[in-house]
Amino acid sequence: MDLTVALAIGIGACFAALTGALILREPRDTNGPARSPEPGPASAADTQILMAGGRVIDMTRAARHMLDLAPEDAPGWPDLRQRLEPFFGPLPETAPRVSASYAALHAPGSELVLSPEGTSLRLSVRAPFLPAGQQLKLLQEQQDLPRLRRAVALVPSPIWQSDEADAVIWYNAAYEDACAQVGADPTGPAPFELAVANGSDTRRNRTALGARGEESQFWYEVQSHRTRNGWIHFATNIDAIIRSEVNQRNFLQTLTRIFAHLPIGLAVFDRDRRLALFNPALIDLTSLPAEFLSTRPNLMSFFDALREGRMMPEPKNYQSWREHLSGVIAAASSDLYVETWELPSGLTYRITGRPHPDAGIALLFEDISSEISLTRRFRQELEQVHSVLDCLEDAVAVFSHQGGLSFCNEAYARLWDDDPDTRVAELSVAGATARWQAACAPSPIWGDIRDFVLSLRERASWDAPLDMLDGTPLLCRVDPMPGGATLVRFTERTVAAHAPG
Repeated sequence: MDLTVALAIGIGACFAALTGALILREPRDTNGPARSPEPGPASAADTQILMAGGRVIDMTRAARHMLDLAPEDAPGWPDLRQRLEPFFGPLPETAPRVSASYAALHAPGSELVLSPEGTSLRLSVRAPFLPAGQQLKLLQEQQDLPRLRRAVALVPSPIWQSDEADAVIWYNAAYEDACAQVGADPTGPAPFELAVANGSDTRRNRTALGARGEESQFWYEVQSHRTRNGWIHFATNIDAIIRSEVNQRNFLQTLTRIFAHLPIGLAVFDRDRRLALFNPALIDLTSLPAEFLSTRPNLMSFFDALREGRMMPEPKNYQSWREHLSGVIAAASSDLYVETWELPSGLTYRITGRPHPDAGIALLFEDISSEISLTRRFRQELEQVHSVLDCLEDAVAVFSHQGGLSFCNEAYARLWDDDPDTRVAELSVAGATARWQAACAPSPIWGDIRDFVLSLRERASWDAPLDMLDGTPLLCRVDPMPGGATLVRFTERTVAAHAPG
Protein backbone atom coordinates (compact mmCIF):
# COMPACT_ATOMS: atom_id res chain seq x y z
CA MET A 1 0.00 0.00 0.00
CA ASP A 2 1.34 3.46 -0.95
CA LEU A 3 2.75 5.20 2.13
CA THR A 4 1.82 8.56 0.57
CA VAL A 5 -1.86 7.75 0.97
CA ALA A 6 -1.39 7.05 4.66
CA LEU A 7 0.64 10.15 5.34
CA ALA A 8 -1.58 12.42 3.23
CA ILE A 9 -4.16 12.58 6.03
CA GLY A 10 -1.60 14.13 8.39
CA ILE A 11 0.06 16.51 5.88
CA GLY A 12 -2.89 17.39 3.68
CA ALA A 13 -3.47 20.73 5.35
CA CYS A 14 0.16 21.80 5.06
CA PHE A 15 0.53 20.59 1.47
CA ALA A 16 -2.70 22.20 0.23
CA ALA A 17 -1.78 25.46 1.87
CA LEU A 18 1.73 25.24 0.38
CA THR A 19 0.42 24.75 -3.13
CA GLY A 20 -1.85 27.75 -2.66
CA ALA A 21 1.17 29.81 -1.64
CA LEU A 22 3.14 28.65 -4.67
CA ILE A 23 0.50 29.84 -7.16
CA LEU A 24 0.80 33.49 -6.22
CA ARG A 25 2.99 35.36 -8.69
CA GLU A 26 4.59 38.69 -7.98
CA PRO A 27 2.66 41.40 -9.85
CA ARG A 28 4.80 43.66 -12.00
CA ASP A 29 4.10 47.20 -13.14
CA THR A 30 4.86 47.47 -16.86
CA ASN A 31 5.90 51.08 -16.38
CA GLY A 32 8.23 50.58 -13.48
CA PRO A 33 10.18 48.11 -11.30
CA ALA A 34 8.66 45.08 -9.61
CA ARG A 35 6.61 45.79 -6.51
CA SER A 36 5.95 43.63 -3.44
CA PRO A 37 2.93 41.27 -3.59
CA GLU A 38 -0.17 42.28 -1.70
CA PRO A 39 -2.82 40.01 -0.21
CA GLY A 40 -5.46 39.26 -2.78
CA PRO A 41 -8.04 36.69 -3.83
CA ALA A 42 -7.26 33.06 -4.37
CA SER A 43 -5.49 32.12 -7.62
CA ALA A 44 -4.81 28.93 -9.53
CA ALA A 45 -2.50 30.20 -12.23
CA ASP A 46 0.42 27.97 -11.22
CA THR A 47 -1.43 24.78 -10.20
CA GLN A 48 -3.38 23.55 -13.21
CA ILE A 49 -3.89 20.28 -15.05
CA LEU A 50 -5.27 20.04 -18.59
CA MET A 51 -6.85 16.81 -19.86
CA ALA A 52 -8.00 15.84 -23.33
CA GLY A 53 -9.06 12.49 -24.67
CA GLY A 54 -9.18 11.06 -21.19
CA ARG A 55 -5.47 11.70 -20.46
CA VAL A 56 -3.34 14.51 -19.09
CA ILE A 57 -1.81 16.52 -21.91
CA ASP A 58 -0.25 19.29 -19.85
CA MET A 59 0.22 20.43 -16.25
CA THR A 60 2.18 23.09 -14.45
CA ARG A 61 5.32 22.28 -12.48
CA ALA A 62 3.53 23.06 -9.22
CA ALA A 63 0.85 20.50 -10.09
CA ARG A 64 3.46 17.83 -10.92
CA HIS A 65 5.19 18.53 -7.61
CA MET A 66 1.92 18.26 -5.73
CA LEU A 67 1.03 14.88 -7.28
CA ASP A 68 4.63 13.58 -7.37
CA LEU A 69 4.60 13.07 -11.15
CA ALA A 70 7.57 13.09 -13.50
CA PRO A 71 7.56 15.40 -16.57
CA GLU A 72 6.99 12.46 -18.90
CA ASP A 73 4.01 11.06 -16.92
CA ALA A 74 0.62 11.47 -18.61
CA PRO A 75 -1.86 9.62 -16.35
CA GLY A 76 -5.47 8.96 -17.21
CA TRP A 77 -8.42 9.97 -15.07
CA PRO A 78 -8.40 6.83 -12.81
CA ASP A 79 -4.76 7.35 -11.82
CA LEU A 80 -5.20 11.12 -11.49
CA ARG A 81 -8.30 10.65 -9.34
CA GLN A 82 -6.42 8.28 -7.02
CA ARG A 83 -3.66 10.87 -6.51
CA LEU A 84 -6.11 13.70 -5.85
CA GLU A 85 -8.50 11.93 -3.46
CA PRO A 86 -6.15 12.03 -0.43
CA PHE A 87 -6.35 15.83 -0.67
CA PHE A 88 -9.96 16.39 -1.75
CA GLY A 89 -11.87 13.24 -0.84
CA PRO A 90 -13.89 11.02 -3.20
CA LEU A 91 -14.03 12.18 -6.85
CA PRO A 92 -16.23 10.93 -9.74
CA GLU A 93 -15.20 7.61 -11.26
CA THR A 94 -15.31 9.19 -14.71
CA ALA A 95 -14.07 12.60 -15.79
CA PRO A 96 -16.92 15.07 -15.19
CA ARG A 97 -18.55 16.94 -18.07
CA VAL A 98 -19.91 19.77 -15.95
CA SER A 99 -18.18 22.27 -13.71
CA ALA A 100 -17.68 21.20 -10.11
CA SER A 101 -15.58 22.09 -7.09
CA TYR A 102 -14.33 19.98 -4.17
CA ALA A 103 -13.13 21.44 -0.87
CA ALA A 104 -9.81 20.23 0.53
CA LEU A 105 -10.16 17.75 3.39
CA HIS A 106 -7.80 19.40 5.83
CA ALA A 107 -7.17 22.87 4.35
CA PRO A 108 -10.05 25.29 4.94
CA GLY A 109 -10.50 27.71 2.03
CA SER A 110 -8.71 25.50 -0.49
CA GLU A 111 -10.56 23.69 -3.29
CA LEU A 112 -10.21 21.76 -6.53
CA VAL A 113 -12.13 23.30 -9.45
CA LEU A 114 -13.04 21.14 -12.48
CA SER A 115 -13.90 23.21 -15.57
CA PRO A 116 -14.87 21.46 -18.85
CA GLU A 117 -13.67 23.43 -21.88
CA GLY A 118 -15.13 21.84 -24.98
CA THR A 119 -13.55 18.40 -25.32
CA SER A 120 -10.92 19.13 -22.67
CA LEU A 121 -11.07 19.36 -18.89
CA ARG A 122 -9.14 21.87 -16.80
CA LEU A 123 -8.38 21.14 -13.11
CA SER A 124 -7.28 24.07 -10.97
CA VAL A 125 -6.21 24.09 -7.33
CA ARG A 126 -7.25 27.26 -5.53
CA ALA A 127 -5.99 28.24 -2.10
CA PRO A 128 -6.04 31.43 -0.02
CA PHE A 129 -3.00 33.64 0.40
CA LEU A 130 -0.48 32.62 3.08
CA PRO A 131 1.80 35.09 4.90
CA ALA A 132 5.48 34.75 4.09
CA GLY A 133 6.29 33.41 7.56
CA GLN A 134 3.87 30.48 7.17
CA GLN A 135 5.23 29.77 3.69
CA LEU A 136 8.78 29.54 5.03
CA LYS A 137 7.72 27.25 7.89
CA LEU A 138 5.84 24.93 5.51
CA LEU A 139 8.83 24.76 3.18
CA GLN A 140 11.07 23.88 6.10
CA GLU A 141 8.69 21.16 7.33
CA GLN A 142 8.44 19.78 3.80
CA GLN A 143 12.17 19.07 3.90
CA ASP A 144 11.57 16.75 6.87
CA LEU A 145 8.94 14.69 5.04
CA PRO A 146 11.34 12.35 3.13
CA ARG A 147 13.27 11.70 6.32
CA LEU A 148 10.09 10.86 8.23
CA ARG A 149 8.93 8.51 5.48
CA ARG A 150 12.30 6.80 5.50
CA ALA A 151 12.27 6.50 9.29
CA VAL A 152 8.80 4.91 9.34
CA ALA A 153 9.83 2.50 6.60
CA LEU A 154 12.90 1.41 8.58
CA VAL A 155 11.23 1.02 12.00
CA PRO A 156 11.82 -2.65 12.97
CA SER A 157 8.51 -2.92 14.83
CA PRO A 158 5.21 -3.52 13.01
CA ILE A 159 3.06 -0.40 12.74
CA TRP A 160 -0.32 -0.23 11.05
CA GLN A 161 -3.43 1.94 10.98
CA SER A 162 -7.02 0.78 10.95
CA ASP A 163 -10.32 2.57 10.50
CA GLU A 164 -13.32 2.43 12.81
CA ALA A 165 -14.33 -0.89 11.22
CA ASP A 166 -10.86 -2.37 12.04
CA ALA A 167 -9.95 -2.54 8.35
CA VAL A 168 -6.22 -2.02 7.74
CA ILE A 169 -5.69 1.19 5.74
CA TRP A 170 -1.91 1.56 6.10
CA TYR A 171 1.08 -0.44 7.34
CA ASN A 172 4.88 -0.30 7.31
CA ALA A 173 7.41 -2.83 6.01
CA ALA A 174 7.86 -4.54 9.39
CA TYR A 175 4.10 -5.23 9.56
CA GLU A 176 4.26 -6.82 6.12
CA ASP A 177 7.18 -9.01 7.25
CA ALA A 178 5.28 -10.09 10.39
CA CYS A 179 2.30 -11.09 8.25
CA ALA A 180 4.58 -13.05 5.92
CA GLN A 181 5.98 -15.02 8.89
CA VAL A 182 2.54 -16.50 9.58
CA GLY A 183 1.23 -16.51 6.01
CA ALA A 184 -1.29 -13.68 6.54
CA ASP A 185 -2.41 -11.18 3.91
CA PRO A 186 -1.25 -7.68 4.98
CA THR A 187 -4.21 -6.09 3.21
CA GLY A 188 -6.68 -8.31 5.04
CA PRO A 189 -7.62 -8.42 8.73
CA ALA A 190 -4.69 -7.85 11.09
CA PRO A 191 -3.28 -11.14 12.44
CA PHE A 192 -2.65 -9.51 15.84
CA GLU A 193 -5.22 -9.99 18.58
CA LEU A 194 -6.15 -6.58 19.93
CA ALA A 195 -7.29 -5.61 23.41
CA VAL A 196 -11.00 -5.55 24.11
CA ALA A 197 -12.54 -2.09 23.76
CA ASN A 198 -12.92 -0.45 27.17
CA GLY A 199 -13.63 3.15 26.25
CA SER A 200 -10.01 4.21 26.66
CA ASP A 201 -8.02 5.98 23.96
CA THR A 202 -5.03 3.74 24.66
CA ARG A 203 -5.05 -0.05 24.80
CA ARG A 204 -2.36 -2.61 25.51
CA ASN A 205 -2.41 -6.35 24.88
CA ARG A 206 -0.08 -9.32 24.63
CA THR A 207 -0.66 -11.59 21.68
CA ALA A 208 1.08 -14.38 19.81
CA LEU A 209 1.41 -14.98 16.07
CA GLY A 210 1.34 -18.60 15.00
CA ALA A 211 -0.12 -21.77 16.47
CA ARG A 212 -0.05 -22.18 20.26
CA GLY A 213 2.88 -24.18 21.60
CA GLU A 214 4.87 -24.21 18.35
CA GLU A 215 8.47 -23.04 18.18
CA SER A 216 7.54 -20.70 15.32
CA GLN A 217 5.25 -18.73 17.64
CA PHE A 218 6.08 -15.03 17.96
CA TRP A 219 4.98 -12.95 20.92
CA TYR A 220 4.15 -9.25 20.65
CA GLU A 221 2.89 -6.49 22.91
CA VAL A 222 0.49 -4.30 20.94
CA GLN A 223 -0.22 -0.71 21.96
CA SER A 224 -3.20 0.90 20.25
CA HIS A 225 -3.87 4.64 20.23
CA ARG A 226 -7.02 6.30 18.97
CA THR A 227 -6.61 8.77 16.09
CA ARG A 228 -9.01 11.07 14.31
CA ASN A 229 -10.01 8.43 11.75
CA GLY A 230 -9.50 5.18 13.62
CA TRP A 231 -6.60 3.56 15.45
CA ILE A 232 -2.85 3.32 15.03
CA HIS A 233 -1.16 0.22 16.43
CA PHE A 234 2.46 -0.42 17.49
CA ALA A 235 3.62 -4.02 18.00
CA THR A 236 6.83 -4.74 19.93
CA ASN A 237 8.36 -8.20 19.88
CA ILE A 238 8.59 -9.62 23.43
CA ASP A 239 9.90 -13.12 22.71
CA ALA A 240 12.86 -12.44 25.02
CA ILE A 241 10.53 -11.35 27.85
CA ILE A 242 8.34 -14.44 27.47
CA ARG A 243 11.38 -16.72 27.49
CA SER A 244 12.69 -14.90 30.55
CA GLU A 245 9.43 -15.44 32.43
CA VAL A 246 9.44 -19.14 31.59
CA ASN A 247 13.10 -19.50 32.59
CA GLN A 248 12.44 -17.65 35.82
CA ARG A 249 9.80 -20.14 36.86
CA ASN A 250 11.96 -23.10 35.84
CA PHE A 251 15.00 -21.69 37.64
CA LEU A 252 13.29 -21.10 40.97
CA GLN A 253 14.10 -24.54 42.36
CA THR A 254 17.72 -24.22 41.25
CA LEU A 255 18.05 -20.90 43.06
CA THR A 256 16.64 -22.43 46.21
CA ARG A 257 19.34 -25.12 46.20
CA ILE A 258 22.09 -22.59 45.47
CA PHE A 259 21.07 -20.25 48.29
CA ALA A 260 20.58 -23.04 50.78
CA HIS A 261 24.20 -22.72 52.02
CA LEU A 262 24.41 -18.92 51.85
CA PRO A 263 25.13 -17.44 55.34
CA ILE A 264 23.18 -14.30 54.43
CA GLY A 265 19.42 -14.45 54.85
CA LEU A 266 17.56 -14.02 51.55
CA ALA A 267 13.89 -13.12 51.06
CA VAL A 268 12.62 -12.55 47.50
CA PHE A 269 9.18 -11.03 46.98
CA ASP A 270 7.39 -11.13 43.60
CA ARG A 271 5.57 -8.29 41.86
CA ASP A 272 2.54 -8.89 44.09
CA ARG A 273 4.81 -8.38 47.13
CA ARG A 274 4.41 -11.99 48.27
CA LEU A 275 7.34 -14.08 49.48
CA ALA A 276 8.48 -16.21 46.53
CA LEU A 277 11.86 -17.50 47.75
CA PHE A 278 13.78 -17.77 51.03
CA ASN A 279 16.76 -19.74 52.29
CA PRO A 280 17.51 -21.49 55.62
CA ALA A 281 19.76 -18.63 56.76
CA LEU A 282 16.72 -16.36 56.84
CA ILE A 283 15.08 -18.69 59.37
CA ASP A 284 18.24 -18.73 61.52
CA LEU A 285 18.68 -14.93 61.48
CA THR A 286 15.06 -13.88 61.94
CA SER A 287 13.77 -16.82 64.03
CA LEU A 288 10.63 -16.81 61.85
CA PRO A 289 9.00 -20.27 61.64
CA ALA A 290 9.45 -22.12 58.36
CA GLU A 291 5.70 -22.87 58.38
CA PHE A 292 4.94 -19.16 58.36
CA LEU A 293 7.39 -18.42 55.53
CA SER A 294 6.01 -21.33 53.49
CA THR A 295 2.58 -19.68 53.43
CA ARG A 296 4.10 -16.96 51.20
CA PRO A 297 3.20 -13.96 53.39
CA ASN A 298 3.09 -10.53 51.83
CA LEU A 299 5.72 -7.92 52.59
CA MET A 300 3.70 -6.14 55.28
CA SER A 301 2.92 -9.39 57.10
CA PHE A 302 6.59 -10.37 56.91
CA PHE A 303 7.71 -7.16 58.61
CA ASP A 304 4.89 -7.38 61.15
CA ALA A 305 6.18 -10.82 62.14
CA LEU A 306 9.72 -9.42 62.49
CA ARG A 307 8.44 -6.63 64.73
CA GLU A 308 6.46 -9.00 66.92
CA GLY A 309 9.52 -11.24 67.28
CA ARG A 310 11.67 -8.21 68.26
CA MET A 311 13.93 -8.89 65.28
CA MET A 312 13.94 -5.26 64.14
CA PRO A 313 14.13 -1.87 65.88
CA GLU A 314 10.98 -1.11 67.83
CA PRO A 315 8.96 1.68 66.19
CA LYS A 316 7.65 4.61 68.22
CA ASN A 317 4.05 3.99 67.13
CA TYR A 318 2.14 1.86 64.66
CA GLN A 319 1.38 4.74 62.28
CA SER A 320 5.03 5.72 61.91
CA TRP A 321 5.82 2.02 61.56
CA ARG A 322 3.54 1.70 58.53
CA GLU A 323 4.97 4.87 56.99
CA HIS A 324 8.47 3.52 57.54
CA LEU A 325 7.56 0.28 55.74
CA SER A 326 6.25 2.23 52.75
CA GLY A 327 9.57 4.04 52.56
CA VAL A 328 11.44 0.73 52.80
CA ILE A 329 9.47 -0.75 49.89
CA ALA A 330 9.95 2.33 47.71
CA ALA A 331 13.70 2.48 48.42
CA ALA A 332 14.22 -1.24 47.82
CA SER A 333 12.35 -1.01 44.52
CA SER A 334 14.84 1.62 43.30
CA ASP A 335 18.00 -0.06 44.70
CA LEU A 336 18.46 2.58 47.39
CA TYR A 337 17.64 0.72 50.61
CA VAL A 338 20.45 -0.09 53.04
CA GLU A 339 19.85 0.05 56.80
CA THR A 340 21.59 -1.09 59.94
CA TRP A 341 19.31 -2.56 62.59
CA GLU A 342 20.51 -2.58 66.20
CA LEU A 343 18.30 -5.20 67.84
CA PRO A 344 17.28 -5.31 71.50
CA SER A 345 19.26 -8.57 71.82
CA GLY A 346 22.51 -6.72 71.12
CA LEU A 347 22.90 -8.08 67.58
CA THR A 348 23.41 -5.78 64.60
CA TYR A 349 21.97 -6.62 61.19
CA ARG A 350 22.58 -4.96 57.83
CA ILE A 351 19.43 -5.03 55.69
CA THR A 352 19.85 -4.44 51.96
CA GLY A 353 17.00 -4.05 49.49
CA ARG A 354 17.49 -4.72 45.78
CA PRO A 355 15.04 -4.66 42.88
CA HIS A 356 14.29 -8.15 41.55
CA PRO A 357 13.37 -8.99 37.93
CA ASP A 358 9.70 -8.61 37.03
CA ALA A 359 9.13 -5.77 39.54
CA GLY A 360 9.99 -7.91 42.58
CA ILE A 361 12.11 -7.05 45.64
CA ALA A 362 14.98 -8.99 47.23
CA LEU A 363 15.92 -8.36 50.89
CA LEU A 364 19.29 -9.49 52.28
CA PHE A 365 19.77 -9.99 56.04
CA GLU A 366 23.41 -10.02 57.20
CA ASP A 367 24.68 -10.35 60.77
CA ILE A 368 27.43 -7.72 61.13
CA SER A 369 27.68 -7.78 64.92
CA SER A 370 31.36 -8.87 64.86
CA GLU A 371 32.22 -6.28 62.24
CA ILE A 372 30.53 -3.51 64.21
CA SER A 373 32.28 -4.58 67.40
CA LEU A 374 35.68 -4.60 65.67
CA THR A 375 35.03 -1.17 64.12
CA ARG A 376 34.04 0.27 67.48
CA ARG A 377 37.21 -1.07 69.12
CA PHE A 378 39.38 0.30 66.33
CA ARG A 379 37.68 3.68 66.54
CA GLN A 380 38.15 3.74 70.30
CA GLU A 381 41.86 2.95 69.97
CA LEU A 382 42.24 5.61 67.27
CA GLU A 383 40.59 8.22 69.50
CA GLN A 384 42.98 7.27 72.30
CA VAL A 385 46.00 7.77 70.01
CA HIS A 386 44.66 11.16 68.96
CA SER A 387 44.17 12.13 72.59
CA VAL A 388 47.76 11.14 73.42
CA LEU A 389 49.15 13.19 70.51
CA ASP A 390 47.02 16.19 71.50
CA CYS A 391 48.67 16.06 74.93
CA LEU A 392 52.15 16.46 73.44
CA GLU A 393 53.79 19.90 73.47
CA ASP A 394 55.46 19.19 70.11
CA ALA A 395 53.56 20.15 66.94
CA VAL A 396 52.98 16.92 65.00
CA ALA A 397 51.78 16.40 61.41
CA VAL A 398 51.41 13.06 59.63
CA PHE A 399 51.40 12.88 55.80
CA SER A 400 50.30 9.90 53.70
CA HIS A 401 52.50 8.40 50.99
CA GLN A 402 50.48 10.45 48.47
CA GLY A 403 51.38 13.73 50.19
CA GLY A 404 48.08 14.51 51.91
CA LEU A 405 47.84 15.59 55.55
CA SER A 406 46.35 12.65 57.46
CA PHE A 407 46.50 14.03 61.00
CA CYS A 408 47.80 16.91 63.10
CA ASN A 409 47.50 17.63 66.80
CA GLU A 410 46.35 20.71 68.69
CA ALA A 411 49.91 21.96 69.20
CA TYR A 412 50.34 22.04 65.40
CA ALA A 413 47.19 24.16 64.99
CA ARG A 414 48.39 26.61 67.65
CA LEU A 415 51.95 26.87 66.27
CA TRP A 416 51.01 27.50 62.63
CA ASP A 417 47.62 29.12 63.32
CA ASP A 418 45.99 26.62 60.96
CA ASP A 419 43.30 24.00 61.63
CA PRO A 420 43.11 21.59 58.66
CA ASP A 421 39.80 20.20 59.97
CA THR A 422 38.09 23.42 58.88
CA ARG A 423 39.29 23.04 55.29
CA VAL A 424 37.05 21.62 52.55
CA ALA A 425 39.93 20.24 50.48
CA GLU A 426 42.72 18.05 51.86
CA LEU A 427 45.90 19.92 52.81
CA SER A 428 48.88 18.70 50.77
CA VAL A 429 52.53 18.67 51.79
CA ALA A 430 53.18 21.43 49.24
CA GLY A 431 50.53 23.65 50.82
CA ALA A 432 51.74 22.87 54.35
CA THR A 433 55.41 23.61 53.61
CA ALA A 434 54.39 26.85 51.86
CA ARG A 435 52.65 27.96 55.06
CA TRP A 436 55.61 26.96 57.20
CA GLN A 437 58.05 28.75 54.87
CA ALA A 438 56.01 31.97 55.05
CA ALA A 439 56.22 31.96 58.87
CA CYS A 440 59.96 31.15 59.13
CA ALA A 441 63.27 32.67 58.20
CA PRO A 442 64.78 31.42 54.90
CA SER A 443 65.83 27.75 55.07
CA PRO A 444 66.70 25.14 52.41
CA ILE A 445 64.79 22.27 54.08
CA TRP A 446 61.31 22.84 52.59
CA GLY A 447 62.06 21.16 49.29
CA ASP A 448 63.80 18.33 51.17
CA ILE A 449 60.64 17.75 53.25
CA ARG A 450 58.45 17.57 50.12
CA ASP A 451 60.83 15.14 48.40
CA PHE A 452 61.03 13.00 51.55
CA VAL A 453 57.23 12.72 51.89
CA LEU A 454 56.72 11.72 48.25
CA SER A 455 59.78 9.45 47.96
CA LEU A 456 59.28 5.75 47.33
CA ARG A 457 62.81 4.77 48.25
CA GLU A 458 64.13 3.66 51.63
CA ARG A 459 64.28 6.66 53.96
CA ALA A 460 66.08 7.63 57.18
CA SER A 461 65.19 10.15 59.89
CA TRP A 462 66.76 13.60 59.91
CA ASP A 463 66.33 16.97 61.64
CA ALA A 464 67.17 20.62 61.02
CA PRO A 465 66.92 23.89 62.99
CA LEU A 466 64.44 26.63 62.05
CA ASP A 467 63.78 30.17 63.18
CA MET A 468 60.31 31.68 63.01
CA LEU A 469 59.86 35.30 62.02
CA ASP A 470 58.79 36.15 65.56
CA GLY A 471 62.16 34.85 66.81
CA THR A 472 60.99 31.46 68.12
CA PRO A 473 63.70 28.82 67.50
CA LEU A 474 62.40 25.42 66.33
CA LEU A 475 63.79 21.98 65.65
CA CYS A 476 62.12 20.19 62.73
CA ARG A 477 62.39 16.39 62.75
CA VAL A 478 61.26 14.21 59.84
CA ASP A 479 60.70 10.47 60.43
CA PRO A 480 59.49 7.72 58.05
CA MET A 481 56.48 5.68 59.16
CA PRO A 482 54.99 2.32 58.06
CA GLY A 483 52.97 2.30 54.85
CA GLY A 484 54.97 5.14 53.27
CA ALA A 485 53.66 7.79 55.72
CA THR A 486 55.82 10.56 57.13
CA LEU A 487 55.86 12.19 60.58
CA VAL A 488 56.97 15.83 60.77
CA ARG A 489 57.53 17.18 64.28
CA PHE A 490 58.35 20.71 65.41
CA THR A 491 59.97 21.18 68.84
CA GLU A 492 60.88 24.49 70.44
CA ARG A 493 64.66 24.41 70.95
CA THR A 494 67.23 26.33 72.88
CA VAL A 495 69.88 28.19 70.93
CA ALA A 496 72.62 26.53 72.90
CA ALA A 497 71.46 23.09 71.88
CA HIS A 498 72.47 23.80 68.26
CA ALA A 499 75.28 26.29 68.79
CA PRO A 500 78.49 25.62 66.78
CA GLY A 501 81.30 23.54 68.24
